[in-house]
Amino acid sequence: MPDSDIAANKRAIDGYNQKRNDAIERIDEHLLGSFSGPKENSRLNSETAGAMIDRLSILSLKIHHMRLQTQRADVERSHIDSCVLKLNRLNEQRTDLAACLDRLLGECARGESHFKIYRQFKMYNDPALNPAIYGKKG
Repeated sequence: MPDSDIAANKRAIDGYNQKRNDAIERIDEHLLGSFSGPKENSRLNSETAGAMIDRLSILSLKIHHMRLQTQRADVERSHIDSCVLKLNRLNEQRTDLAACLDRLLGECARGESHFKIYRQFKMYNDPALNPAIYGKKG
């Protein structure tokens, strides 16, 4: 595969990741706009609700594909058993994360917790910050 194809694919991935990060921030903006605001001395959560929702969507994809692995007929039983254990762990992780998201949203609604949108500054997507990739003199 030519270097140019690899570079083009890398830039495409970077662009999709930027769109995903932008969507996460829009979710956070919407959610923060629906709360009345934090009370004095409310707890700052280190992760935003949008980031948690993003992680839940990724977990759903992992769960789907791991479940497919547990249904394969062309592999040894040890592969299936290993994938069943991984699927159980992924389901547990999703359940725990969903409970944490529910708790955060409830606390934010009551003003007990809050989170901040810091904005993702992806330097590799900005021609002004990364002229070498975009062929401009810096």
